[in-house]
Amino acid sequence: MKTFETFVLPRRARLHAWLVAPVAVFAALCLANPTVAAPAETGDSAASGNAGPTYRIEIHDFAFSPKELTVPIGTRIVWTNRDDEPHTIVSAAGAFKPSHALDTDDSYSAVLDKPGTYAYFCGIHPMMVGKITVR
Repeated sequence: MKTFETFVLPRRARLHAWLVAPVAVFAALCLANPTVAAPAETGDSAASGNAGPTYRIEIHDFAFSPKELTVPIGTRIVWTNRDDEPHTIVSAAGAFKPSHALDTDDSYSAVLDKPGTYAYFCGIHPMMVGKITVR
């Protein structure tokens, strides 16, 4: 007969490893990348008076589309959740303010006004990652 320790703890340890490992790998990659941009002045779409171009990233099937994007300086990025599950947008290096939980069809935006590479992920589902290169 299995006891609590032999049944529950190994499952919990496997779940913990499944959740923590992608975040640790992603953070290590971001810290190893010397081109990660310094924090930029950004905000949501209502607070931004930026006249630069706007690029859109869709969240669908637990993935960002496009996953990687190259944009000019001063670009406004708009993420829109098309999944039935909530998602958040979090900069790996703190380059922009994290979003609130986005429900279906909710959007969040940030203005990227400094050159560099901006790695980001979903704070709820850390295996969802993306990258924006600003030139």
